[in-house]
Amino acid sequence: MLENLKIDVCEANLELKRNNLIIYSWGNVSGIDREKGIVAIKPSGVSYDTLTPDNIVLLDIEGNIIEGELCPSSDTATHLELYRNFPNIGGICHTHSLNATVWAQACQPIPSLGTTHADYYYGSIPVTAAMTQDQIQFDYELNTGKVIVETFESLNPDEIPGVLVANHGPFTWGSIPAKAVESAVVLEKVAEMALKTAILKPELPPISQTLLDKHYLRKHGKEAYYGQR
Repeated sequence: MLENLKIDVCEANLELKRNNLIIYSWGNVSGIDREKGIVAIKPSGVSYDTLTPDNIVLLDIEGNIIEGELCPSSDTATHLELYRNFPNIGGICHTHSLNATVWAQACQPIPSLGTTHADYYYGSIPVTAAMTQDQIQFDYELNTGKVIVETFESLNPDEIPGVLVANHGPFTWGSIPAKAVESAVVLEKVAEMALKTAILKPELPPISQTLLDKHYLRKHGKEAYYGQR
């Protein structure tokens, strides 16, 4: 099972490059086996051109390396904090994709301006508070996870599977690593759409709650009817 997890995490990482969400080694995907409490994550700084399942590092939920000769992603502590606090997620993705990062650098949430956004995110994609000097200087990656968790104190991470870390970039998640990447691909696309829409009509309000409900709930939840059953 852990070998399958490593394969899935490796494939999800490679999917980032296929979707042009990363350059060089700017990104990472992880996955978790909840039953075993084991996390698999991309090694730090390794090129996507050479990444294989054998490179994927296995850790426990506290960050102790169980298997792997390479150092895990520098963002590992962020991933682990999200797994500890968002019990339904099975994969996490971090990128510096262009349009999503523009919104993060502007410290602005991405408003739900249309039905493409509403199909995947049940409302605006939030932005975290800016990190304090102490949060940056001490346990930076862990504190990155903490500010994300704080952002979702009144939000449901199962309904909004992504966030913008202020001045940094997007983190997304899903039930499995591949779904975390799908959330990242969609986030980047709706970030681009929202940015261009804001240029055409800067003060455009979000779509109505009725339209948001219709598009999100027809794909998610007990009454969903989109797709095959």
